Amino acid sequence: MSELDAALETFAQEAEELLTEMEDSLLILEDTPDDSETINSVFRAMHTIKGSSGLFGFNLIVAFTHEAETILDQVRNGERSIDASLISTLLSCKDHTIKLLEFCFESPDADLPEDLQQTGDILIEQLTGQAKQEQLAVTTGTTEIENEGGDLSADNWLISLDFQQDALRNGMDPLSFIRYLKTLGEIKQILTSTPDLPSGNDMDPESCYLQFKILFKSDADKQTIEEVFEFASDDCDIKILPPDSQVEHYLNLLNTQTEEHVSLLGEMLIEAGAITKNDIDKALDAQSKQDPEQNEPAKPLGEILVEQQVIQQPVVEEALKKQEKTRQKVATESSYIRVDSNKLGQLINLVGELVISGAAMNLMVERHGLADVEEVATSMNTLVSDIRDTALELRMVQIGETFSRFRRVVRDVSKELSKDIELTISGGESELDKTVVEKINDPLTHLIRNSLDHGIESPEQRVQAGKPATGNISLNAFHESGHIVIQIIDDGAGLDSEKIVAKAINNGLITSAEEMSQQEIFNLIFEAGLSTKQQASSLSGRGVGMDVVKRNIEALRGSVNIDSIAGQGTTITIHLPLTLAIIDGFMVKTEHERYIIPLSMVEECVEMDAQEYEIDEIQHYVNLRGEVMPYLRLGDYFQNRKSHSKTGRESLVVVRFGQTKAGFVVDELLGEHQTVIKPLGKVFQSLKGITGATVLGDGNVALILDVQGLIRHATKNKQRIPSQLTSVA
Repeated sequence: MSELDAALETFAQEAEELLTEMEDSLLILEDTPDDSETINSVFRAMHTIKGSSGLFGFNLIVAFTHEAETILDQVRNGERSIDASLISTLLSCKDHTIKLLEFCFESPDADLPEDLQQTGDILIEQLTGQAKQEQLAVTTGTTEIENEGGDLSADNWLISLDFQQDALRNGMDPLSFIRYLKTLGEIKQILTSTPDLPSGNDMDPESCYLQFKILFKSDADKQTIEEVFEFASDDCDIKILPPDSQVEHYLNLLNTQTEEHVSLLGEMLIEAGAITKNDIDKALDAQSKQDPEQNEPAKPLGEILVEQQVIQQPVVEEALKKQEKTRQKVATESSYIRVDSNKLGQLINLVGELVISGAAMNLMVERHGLADVEEVATSMNTLVSDIRDTALELRMVQIGETFSRFRRVVRDVSKELSKDIELTISGGESELDKTVVEKINDPLTHLIRNSLDHGIESPEQRVQAGKPATGNISLNAFHESGHIVIQIIDDGAGLDSEKIVAKAINNGLITSAEEMSQQEIFNLIFEAGLSTKQQASSLSGRGVGMDVVKRNIEALRGSVNIDSIAGQGTTITIHLPLTLAIIDGFMVKTEHERYIIPLSMVEECVEMDAQEYEIDEIQHYVNLRGEVMPYLRLGDYFQNRKSHSKTGRESLVVVRFGQTKAGFVVDELLGEHQTVIKPLGKVFQSLKGITGATVLGDGNVALILDVQGLIRHATKNKQRIPSQLTSVA
């Protein structure tokens, strides 16, 4: 890869992050339109993309982002208010910028397609058209600082002039400066004092003892006012304090400074126009003259500037705050590096092979009775386990970023449906494998859009039902038994089980004689072609997609279930494994075959033939200390036998998935096993009850059980839990 290609790839990643941050910030501004830091975040995104695009010659992007940047600059300077209409336009600008970036990356030298050109023109017209209307509303009495965009009130500048005694001898005329100052504004008041004037014969008539304090009203900036006294700087101590109204202006400018300008305090204040280079030079000179023999730390530059009355204390404090915040951000960013996900995947694969090799070594040590090697093998196993955990953590990411993307989905869809819907997010800090996060995004999007369309009623219907006009959808995530649980909860109309059953019977999915629990009825929603909505919309309603959602989730070794209460809402619960690479497993043996059960799903292991347990061999239920649960003999299931003849001692492995428990009957318990998950080949992908395989230390293969699928099979066609169980032990 050439240096240019590498730079382009970096730019593409940064642009994607900036635009994602821009969208999140715009959605935040809908609730807090006066948040200056969030406004600055949106501005920085457009400003940075514009600058970077210019470096690569993407003039199409530069031209478009310049218009958005100009409007955002007006917003942050208080010249234009931000409202829902402008936020919608800026969100569309963000989407259009993505398309421009994709086009420029693919065809950097081609002309912009007509549809993209038209979209850009419409967006620019929406931006600038509103800007013109806003400008007409600005009162004529407002004065702008050239190139700064801030406003000045009627407050006055305070100018202090302290002439040295040789000023007159050097040809200085103090009154000439006063006269020239009038050309820049209005002198409101002059206070003349002579505190150093000697009495009697000690006074020298050729010496100057004058001090002026001038209240000056002007729209000129500090540098321009200072230039009036440029030729008197050697013979006069000059201090220029901005009016109080300028403090807010300087604070805004400091907040909008980009990171490249946030380094030294003096440079920040000069960049904002709060002080001049001359002010800094004087303050640094005063700082250097502090007595080092006093063993006291040098007085901070900001404190000296305030003492010299060239700047107000709040401006210095804001600059120091901005400086510290930027330093912390840079320090945080410097602790991270970008890693190619393919390289990370390769590392995980190598760690998996290391785990398999470690298992092979343990087997050899045990088989040959190498006692002197056992301690080294144990130490290596510990290291391999630590390496495994660390490598897996590298791929773990918080799901909150994925959740945040749905704010835009909820906003856009609710407007399209003329509904008022809020999104509540919790548990965003929960972590899981990056691969799982990427693959769950589309199913989540479909489920949320269905909740928006099917679940939440219109404002009128909600009010009639005694609910608030604003609906709510909650996205929640939490860890449970080695899995992550994601819930989508809405407070809408809920599901009508009678309609679902009627539609399922009509489609031939079930028969009228079938008895089903409420949970099973609701889960029929995931069958292909089943929808109870009377009219299809552009979002949902044709029964297309929910079956795909279920397949995609189950492909991740997960499950999805629906609970609903009519009139109160619906909860969709998704269970997903934390990782798809390496897990802690529990190995069992039956019919001379070895199987792996994910250790996080194993509750306990008991002897199947214990006298204290009641067993129903006909309906396959066991009463375990008062808790009745179904069980499944793995040997019968995988050997496809209709009946079972007991050949020896058996064990019951109690497993849990979500809130459901079941038992697996096996011949032998082989204990814990670090399991590297290998996908099944195409020939075996349709094999039910199996979700993958792993290579054992002896080179043989053990199959990894699909616990949720087997539990589902164990409870299938069970009409009821037996009220009485007969012991057969």
